Amino acid sequence: MIIEMRTYRTKPGRRAEFLEIFKAKSLPAHQQIGMKILGPFLSVEDADVFFFMRGFPDLESRGPMKDRFYEGELWKRELEHKLLPMLEKYDVVLVEAEGGLGAWH
Repeated sequence: MIIEMRTYRTKPGRRAEFLEIFKAKSLPAHQQIGMKILGPFLSVEDADVFFFMRGFPDLESRGPMKDRFYEGELWKRELEHKLLPMLEKYDVVLVEAEGGLGAWH
């Protein structure tokens, strides 16, 4: 499994609003495409930071699966314009997992 370890910093005070939309709209869309999500995990040290992991069966499927999400109607018509302005920055680290990982949604 290929995993994107994602760290997001929202603009001050926007984390709760971002996560509400993420959980209601983005998470189900990811799952429909076949991406696995673990998290989100809220930073206890910074009220504007959260983490989540996005999993793909293999490296070859990552690009096409991401394209289905980011080129889809939901992202293009709704989420891109709502979520991106709430972000200050995000970082992604790509890793490969060996063996089972348990509670992926």
